[in-house]
Parts: sequence; C-alpha cells; structure tokens
Amino acid sequence: MDSEELLDDEASFESLQSEEKKTLTLQVAPNQARERIDKFLTRQVENATRNKVQEAIEESRVLVNGKPIKSNYKVCPNDEIFVIFTHPPAPDLEPENIPLDIVFEDEFLLVINKPAGMVVHPAYANWTGTLAGAVLYHTQNRLSETGKEALRPGIVHRLDKDTSGLIVVAKDDATHYALAKQFAERTTEKIYTALVWGCPKPPSGTIQTNIWRSKRDRKIMANYPFESETGKPAITDYEVKEDFHWFSLLDLQLHTGRTHQIRAHLQHLGHAIFSDEVYGGKSVRKLGFPQSEAFVRNLFQVIPRQALHAKKLGFKHPATENFVTFEASLPEDMEQAIQKIKTLSY
Repeated sequence: MDSEELLDDEASFESLQSEEKKTLTLQVAPNQARERIDKFLTRQVENATRNKVQEAIEESRVLVNGKPIKSNYKVCPNDEIFVIFTHPPAPDLEPENIPLDIVFEDEFLLVINKPAGMVVHPAYANWTGTLAGAVLYHTQNRLSETGKEALRPGIVHRLDKDTSGLIVVAKDDATHYALAKQFAERTTEKIYTALVWGCPKPPSGTIQTNIWRSKRDRKIMANYPFESETGKPAITDYEVKEDFHWFSLLDLQLHTGRTHQIRAHLQHLGHAIFSDEVYGGKSVRKLGFPQSEAFVRNLFQVIPRQALHAKKLGFKHPATENFVTFEASLPEDMEQAIQKIKTLSY
C-alpha cells in the first residue's frame, strides 16, 4: 500500500497550510494482546520493517508512556506509543515522459483518466512512474507550487494506485487552492463504478459510518458507528446498475472524501469490491455452478486489481465559475471481466 493513499480530501486541504507531520502517536487498543513492540509497530506503521523499527527503538525514537523501551518490550492495553520518524531525503521530482489520457486541459487545470497501477505522486518505494512526474513533463513544469516540497505539485486529490479514473490537476496556486477547498467542503461531484460480489438489497441506498484506521492494522481503514467518537463521518450512496446474480455493477456517489471510503464501505455492506485484496474481495468463493472456483480464479487474472473506477468528476471551474463535469468509460480490464460474467447462466 502506498503512502499517497492515506490522506482524505479534507486532510489534503488542511495540508496546504501546514507541514507534514514527522511523528506518530498510537493508542493501543484496550483488548490488544501482549506482543513485542517491534512486531507490533512493523504491522501498524506504513512501510515499516522490523530492522527499521528496532533501529528506532535503539536510538530512543520510540517512547511508551513517555519512556524509552527495548525491542523486547511487550505492548499492553492502553499503552501510548510515540514514534519519531527519520526518512532519507526524497529525490527531487523529475519530469517523466509517460503517456497520459487527458480528458480536458486549459491554462488552469487538467483532467486526466488515470490508469490502474499508477501512483499519483512519489512516496517511499514509488519515486518514479507517477502521475505527478508525467504531468510535470507534459506541462513543462507549469504546475502549482502548492505541495511541491512534498513532491505533490498540482495534485489536488488522490486515487488509490490500483483505482482507475478521473483526477484533476492544478496548474497554478489559485486554481489549486480553489479546487482543494471544493473537495474539502464536499461541493464536488464524484461518481465511481465498482464490480462487487453479490447484489446489495435494497438495490439502492446510503452507507453511513465513521471511518478511521483499524485498531488491529493501521494500514487499512475500518468502519465505526456513525457519529461515534472514533473516526470521521463517511457517507456513500450506492445504486445497482446491473445485477449478475453472483456479482453486480454499482454506481457510487461520495458525499465525503475519506481514505479508502468506497472500499471500506462496500466491505461493511457485505459486498466487497471484486479482487480487492485488502478489503475482502480477493478470496476464491464457490458459486452455484460446477467449476465456479476455476471461473473465479480466471476472473482474478482478467482483473487482478480492485474493480473500482472513478467514472465521473464535477466541480466549479475556478476561472469561469461554471460547474463542469467529465466522464471516463470503464477501462478494458473491467469491461472484459463484465463480459466474462455475462456468459454465466443460472
């Protein structure tokens, strides 16, 4: 999982006015079993390795309840763990000649149909091959300065690495700020299409939970009761567009912009996105016909990533003040998977 996936739209807007944090505070869950702290932090901290965690502990950059500890310390329920990160300097963002599917472009912004597999901006273990580098090359360095120090020039919002679809990029600071404000204030229109396991009933509805990092694993997001003290409110409307019995195609409209919101919400609904390894969509399941397991394994080969596509994006253009909308058709892998599913009879 890439660190670029870990900020929601509101956090993105707030980051325009504050430096990125270099510390982390973890509150151990009340029901956490005793476990060596180096193993615990390796599981909980993004991109952590056990050697790096042990190095941080030896250098007293890990405190438990305000005190340094050793690697063999076993975490206890309700412990407060404070970690100070030291990262090697990131390389400068370099323009890269990578083809882009540009849906719209003017002197203020670009709307791009991002392919699955492309990271939006450089981060640890993904310094090259990013959308940011490709756009920098295309615009000949004409991007907003906002986010430049964090290797995110022009990047207003994010899509997960393996989610395809529409993303807007700003060419100047005023455009960037105006767009980021719209995402934070939920005045944009964002509609996604997902291929999911089963078919939700009723065929349309609203999913409302709070979303926050899982208490078991910080690298994934979890659902908590709506308006509880844990997490931030997340609201997603869904509508079944096609019912394939064992699978279905949904349209989803976001009213909030939480990290992994759709993926976590559909898992919560009991209809995980097909091939989503992190949120329960990658297990081989027996369907109601012979050779169904072989069919599912073959379908995973057709679409090995989560079957999620950002198909529609709307916002008020900062220069013209007109509300503009853009659409991107389903990518080839999702189309192939759907056509294969349509061959089934029941």
